[in-house]
Amino acid sequence: MRSALREFAGSARFAQALTLIAIGLAFSTHAVRALIGWPGLLAALAALLVLCGLSLVARWRAVEWYGILPLTILVFVGWAAASVLWSEAPGTTLLRVAYLVAFGVLGLYTALMRDTIQIVRAFGDVFRVLLGISLALEVLSGILLDLPIVFLGIQGDIASLGPIQGLFGSRNLLGFVALIALLTFIIEWRTKSVQRPRAIASVVLASLCLFLAGSPVTWIALGASLLALAALYGLRRVPAASRWRWQLGLLVAGVAAIVTAWVLRIRIIELLDARGEFDVRLEVWREVSRYLAANPLQGWGWMGRWPDSAPYVWIERAIGRDLTSALSAWIDAYFQVGVIGMLLFAALVGVALVRSWLLASNRRSVVYLWPALVLVAIAVTSFAESFALQEGGWMLLVVCAVKAARDMSWRDALAAARGPEPSA
Repeated sequence: MRSALREFAGSARFAQALTLIAIGLAFSTHAVRALIGWPGLLAALAALLVLCGLSLVARWRAVEWYGILPLTILVFVGWAAASVLWSEAPGTTLLRVAYLVAFGVLGLYTALMRDTIQIVRAFGDVFRVLLGISLALEVLSGILLDLPIVFLGIQGDIASLGPIQGLFGSRNLLGFVALIALLTFIIEWRTKSVQRPRAIASVVLASLCLFLAGSPVTWIALGASLLALAALYGLRRVPAASRWRWQLGLLVAGVAAIVTAWVLRIRIIELLDARGEFDVRLEVWREVSRYLAANPLQGWGWMGRWPDSAPYVWIERAIGRDLTSALSAWIDAYFQVGVIGMLLFAALVGVALVRSWLLASNRRSVVYLWPALVLVAIAVTSFAESFALQEGGWMLLVVCAVKAARDMSWRDALAAARGPEPSA
């Protein structure tokens, strides 16, 4: 009996099932909370972590544990945990850090148990289900019933071409998920890991959800992702000997594009019809900056999703709307864990992006494009949303960072430079 249980827990099919459940839970937390509340979500998360632990124990010898976790993740999470010492609500901060770690563990498990193409397939399968259900519920609400589904936050605006929210509670989160799904489906198509009709239908589904979400933030991230895809497509066809020159040229062009976009930001906002969203964010950031003056170095203590307590509730009252974040992962990290935390978060995203970019431009397999493109989307979206610090977005960031670190680790490079260990 014990051996049969160990064999089941250590099987590849069990790891595959846990991966699908972990991704599905991480990206459907809004719907889960709406259906069974926070206790139900936390119970499901705890049960999933226990099952992942059993799977890891059963497959202990098959896992290569050396260098599994990038130092950037460890240091950022460690600093968030250290903020318990100066937080205004240390008990809440401790619980919120544990919540962050929980989704980080799910991301780590996914990266350890599955290779990159299997991860792409897992995200693709989950996103097809979530986006399909979201679109079906919007059609039910906006066309068949012509009534909002209040507990899910669905307004039923699909008849007027959106914006729609689906299972995700906000159009910006739906747009972000649709963008990641679109990139995932394209990689699935190019690697021929799914049949052509299914790949085409998936791309159409993601594109339709992205359009109906009507999120200006997502349109900017989509543009950046497509530019990155074009750049990587060109780099992969350049001779390896001269590729570094093109990389340097792209870096200069990228910096110039960012500067140009900043100079023309007002015009870009007008073209995207995003004046209202930009004004809200600017107002939030101004209000946040007032409280940052009190704790600029260490912040107010890690919270992740904003709680109904000071100083967060004061900002909400000043703005006149309910908020769950500072509407920017960079500013949220700055506000909660100070300038040190923001720099650590920037290092986490930056190092993962550089590693994945180099892998995508140097490795032959198309699947290496996926982490790089996803990280570009995360980095750009993080300027106007805090998804990368919460639940599914954080899990996705951990998955990409771990996969990039395992394939391009500085510790392995140092070991290779030292040469083989002398025999006894």
